[in-house]
Amino acid sequence: MRKVEPAVDRRTLLTAAGAGLILASAAGDAAAQSATAAPNPLGPLSPAWRAAETIPLWDEAPPEGGFAPTPVPADAPPGFFRNVATPLLHVFRPRRGNGCAVLLIPGGAYTFIVGTHEGGDTAEALALRGYTVFVLIHRLPGEGWHHRSIVPLQDAQRAMRIIRARASRYAIEPAHVAVLGYSAGGHLAASLATAYAEPTYAPRDSADSLDARPCAAGLIYPVITLMPPLTNAQTARSLLGDAPDAALIDRRSPDRHVDAATPPTFLAHALDDTAVPPENSLQMLAALRKAKVPAEAHFFEHGGHGFGLGTPGTSNALWPALFDAWLGRHGAA
Repeated sequence: MRKVEPAVDRRTLLTAAGAGLILASAAGDAAAQSATAAPNPLGPLSPAWRAAETIPLWDEAPPEGGFAPTPVPADAPPGFFRNVATPLLHVFRPRRGNGCAVLLIPGGAYTFIVGTHEGGDTAEALALRGYTVFVLIHRLPGEGWHHRSIVPLQDAQRAMRIIRARASRYAIEPAHVAVLGYSAGGHLAASLATAYAEPTYAPRDSADSLDARPCAAGLIYPVITLMPPLTNAQTARSLLGDAPDAALIDRRSPDRHVDAATPPTFLAHALDDTAVPPENSLQMLAALRKAKVPAEAHFFEHGGHGFGLGTPGTSNALWPALFDAWLGRHGAA
């Protein structure tokens, strides 16, 4: 596996509401195209990202409606996505596939989406291991969407169904599609693993008859609980709004909904993570064990938050190989 640069410090980014670039609609969505983008928005994104095939999730307008683009500050980090009017999958195909796919969900506190180390870099690394990777650029709940708390889950369910519907095109087995998420993307991956059957939108086409349950889930420094003080406050606020009631907090906290049907789950977290406390992964692990769901967890002494594929020369850089080996034991490699 190729080395990557150390991850940016996302403790600052997780409290910055103005990061990212514009994802304009591939279908010409006027609202998205009228928004502004950070200077040199594609700077850190790799040539492979720019060359990747893209798949819109929804042939027509996505569910809910209400999208309202917001200005992006001139000093916003490039390679981080905001103002997502048209959610997409970016497809990274391996030279020699193993028949398995990964739905990859980068983090960003549900306020932006990290397209760099948690997006394109991770997709390329997994593709080198033989996986066909679909990077999800999902709608962000605070960008005007009605019923904000289910918008990301709608996109994740739809993404899993589209991948399975097109499995033959990408030479993958429909049953061998896992999900992997970082931080808030880990929350969305865990939500998909526990709420895959929740009716969140009216079916659009034949793809929506397919199962949205991933065969396995990888959660990397994930937000799990949305209850203070252990949650990441910005993630919870972005998803649920300023004053969610206890029932909504409970409904969108994945550890509360683990059962025997939850797919096998892999967790990795740094014990010095102050943005998303490791207790999030510990609570998820406890719920998995209680439900007797196969699980594996790795807690690293150092790494903080946002280490992506890992800091070269440290133990947290071992997690991609551990995840690959673990996934192979659960029928996804």
